[in-house]
Amino acid sequence: MSDISSTYPSLAGRTIMVTGGSRGLGREMVLALAEAGASLAVVGSRPGPALDATVAEANSLGSGRAIALTADVADYAQCEAAAATAAEAFGHVDVLINNAGLGMRRVSETFNTEPTRFWETDPTAWKDIIDTNVNGAFNIARALVPGMVARGFGKVINISTSDQTMVRRGYAPYGPSKAALEAMSRVWAQDLAGTGVDVNVYLPGGAADTDLLPPSADKKGADGNLLPAAIMRRAILWLADDQSNGKTGGRYIARLWDEALQPSEAAAASCQPSIAKPAIM
Repeated sequence: MSDISSTYPSLAGRTIMVTGGSRGLGREMVLALAEAGASLAVVGSRPGPALDATVAEANSLGSGRAIALTADVADYAQCEAAAATAAEAFGHVDVLINNAGLGMRRVSETFNTEPTRFWETDPTAWKDIIDTNVNGAFNIARALVPGMVARGFGKVINISTSDQTMVRRGYAPYGPSKAALEAMSRVWAQDLAGTGVDVNVYLPGGAADTDLLPPSADKKGADGNLLPAAIMRRAILWLADDQSNGKTGGRYIARLWDEALQPSEAAAASCQPSIAKPAIM
């Protein structure tokens, strides 16, 4: 048994759907989970070599099985179809990782050097980002969470961004869309309290080297640093494993995850306050 399998034994046979799983952060999480023995429904917005390659690599790792699904998460009917296909293949989905997202390149290829002011943004580009990053997360969760509630177990992990990106000049609507996702996550965690379904937020902790940034020799993030996409491998196993059962409404930062610590200690150190406290009802 590998070190990963012995540390996270409940991942063997666990079924996980990862949206936006063909490249970047999604791909790294898919491969880490596959190595731990999970079965994976890898969702891409369209078929293509990147999706095929990620699924093929995932199938070469661990003991689980990976399948490729195509769905535009902004379209609820396509999300329902993806959920049905995953259920047909695996019986059910235990964990949803909402990673699919559109960034500011949809607005401008020079957004990081020449910020686009919000009133200059094409309305169609604005709508596309909101539809994918906000409505898309709802759509796929709406298709999968009822089954999780019925079974009394499930996990929803929403992939977000750093606080400074949410409010950075020239980053609307991408930044605000992630602020909305985090607020949604807090509401969902409260709505699902007592059902056995946990909802948490997970983020790199800085700009990551993915296709959300335009390719250039001086590509860099908002704080001047650029994290490798593989940083997302750090906490995702714990978040999907039984060790995180009952941990809900949290905000976990990959950059703060110390791999020298035991998972429970690393999780505590990497959990930061969410953007808003839940209301006391």
